[in-house]
Amino acid sequence: MNAPVNHPAPLLEPDVLRTFVAIAETGSFTAAANAVFRTPSAVSMQIKKLEEVLGRSVFDRDARSVSLTSDGELLLSYARRLLALNREAISKFVMPDISGIVRLGSPDDYGERILPSVLKRFSQSHPSIAVDVVIDQSVNLRRRMVNRKLDLTLLTCSEGAAGDDVQVVFTEPMVWAGAKGGCAHLRDPLPLSLWEEGCAWRAGALQAMERAGRDYRIAFMSAHTAGQRAAILSDLAVAPLPKSFLRDDLVELGPEDGLPKLGNYHIGMMVTPDASAPVRAAADHIRSTFETLGGDDQK
Repeated sequence: MNAPVNHPAPLLEPDVLRTFVAIAETGSFTAAANAVFRTPSAVSMQIKKLEEVLGRSVFDRDARSVSLTSDGELLLSYARRLLALNREAISKFVMPDISGIVRLGSPDDYGERILPSVLKRFSQSHPSIAVDVVIDQSVNLRRRMVNRKLDLTLLTCSEGAAGDDVQVVFTEPMVWAGAKGGCAHLRDPLPLSLWEEGCAWRAGALQAMERAGRDYRIAFMSAHTAGQRAAILSDLAVAPLPKSFLRDDLVELGPEDGLPKLGNYHIGMMVTPDASAPVRAAADHIRSTFETLGGDDQK
């Protein structure tokens, strides 16, 4: 009698488990896609393959919500343990001796939207490096770098204005954002929500308005994207925002709405010239994160 053929058990991929945990924690495929820097379609494909491997459904889905099945609840416990063990193993071999403190600056827009997940991943891969974060305007962050109060910083830069000491790590289109079903863009002069001098988004928007010859007034001022969104959603004004910042409650406005096209803007990174090993590690991690984000956006 022939011996039975042993088929090896399938392996659960860490990237897929990371996506699974992100969905379980956020309750949303879209929010999880942002957290793991993948497109929603790529995230859906990962979960489909995971369920095929397990032969079980791990999520109950309807039009409004996502929740774990009983099998999903069981898998979540295993997934977190496996990911923690994976991080522990990697930390023992990849840069195991690097430790220290990194002083990182970021504008509030990306500080709120992307930085938390970036720092979470960095702390997992480099547990001996502490990161102290300063959130401020780009002009102030640049000043802090010059005064040696930061080791590296992210900056928002208008197109073509990054400077020789800034490496562009991400480029994105700027668009006019208005409230869904709103009429602020029909008013004359056009009410704008902006911030004061030194804001890259402001500079590009006002240059576009001047070129178009459109009358405008600054109706709302906020240094934070939360404030900008409040002005837009209340239909008090329209505002220039990165295209990725638009959600279901905001719409993109353009020439067909009487608004001029806006160009791109950049996320740049400054690193102190004599960067230590922990600072270089943090810079490489941020660079890699934005490369992944850009690749997913272009799919």
